[in-house]
Amino acid sequence: MPSMIQISGLVKRFGTTEALKGLSFEVPKGQVVGFLGPNGAGKTTTMRILAGYSTPTSGTAKVGGIDVMQDTVGARRLIGYLPESNPLYEEMMVLDFLRFTAEVREVGADVRTARIKRAVERCGLGKVLGKDINQLSKGYRQRVGLAQALLHEPELLILDEPTSGLDPNQIVEIRSLIKELGTEKTVILSTHILSEVQSTCSRVLIINEGKLVADDAPERLQNSQGSSVSLVLASRSGGRLDPAALKATLATVPGVTGVDGAEGEGDGTFGFRLRFGNEDPRRSLFEAAVKNDWVLLSLERTQVSLEDTFRKLTGVEKPAAVVETKKEAA
Repeated sequence: MPSMIQISGLVKRFGTTEALKGLSFEVPKGQVVGFLGPNGAGKTTTMRILAGYSTPTSGTAKVGGIDVMQDTVGARRLIGYLPESNPLYEEMMVLDFLRFTAEVREVGADVRTARIKRAVERCGLGKVLGKDINQLSKGYRQRVGLAQALLHEPELLILDEPTSGLDPNQIVEIRSLIKELGTEKTVILSTHILSEVQSTCSRVLIINEGKLVADDAPERLQNSQGSSVSLVLASRSGGRLDPAALKATLATVPGVTGVDGAEGEGDGTFGFRLRFGNEDPRRSLFEAAVKNDWVLLSLERTQVSLEDTFRKLTGVEKPAAVVETKKEAA
């Protein structure tokens, strides 16, 4: 699939500060990508370079095969950009602002009205078209910013904190809109709301200190940081169990990569924590319990959350586990 974004060896220095340190990645057409990183990681710098509002110290950035430095105007025709600051002409009426933006974007007079109408409907601006922008809430200003980014029907949407300042209902609406737009456009989305990434993005890029530290689907990214199963078992027949033999047997269960001891639930019960990779071992554990005449008193799957994965990859702290509990007998 052809690439919509191609970034290669991107370096950006501000004096003695190196904001980007040889950043490279590609995004194919039609993908919705979450672009994550802590404050100061280089996210906004990267987006500004892509949008043609900042120049790199070295390296290249291409949009739809067009080098944004060599043909800034040509690249911008392919881009709809909503910056975090969302600058607007506050003294203008919403409708006048959209008309002005459409004209600046060289939207043809024959389709201008239809384009404005579609953007207004998509962004829910029908009730405020006659109001001055300075009369709007922050949430509606975000909607106006998104509408202006859509007017010229760009192939690539660059959205920097698009739900900032929105109430919960508006956030759900904008997320749905981003999903809809992702079926026909390429979207790169920067946000601090990780649940937003999980609900809208098929791929996550994480940068830290100007370098790419992760690139994968949200689910695989979480699994890559390790998951585990905690269990407590006992003998079904009431016979005596050997902890060492139990541990050795559990280590042979498909998918298990390590076995650690854990607390049981009293006499005759034994607890273990099993580490695993991409293959979930729970089904095989039930089969092993039946085969070996065990009773599974509890079974808990722990998975690293996307938030904890992010914190680990950006060097904040080791991940904690989110527990998904099942208590069953085999």
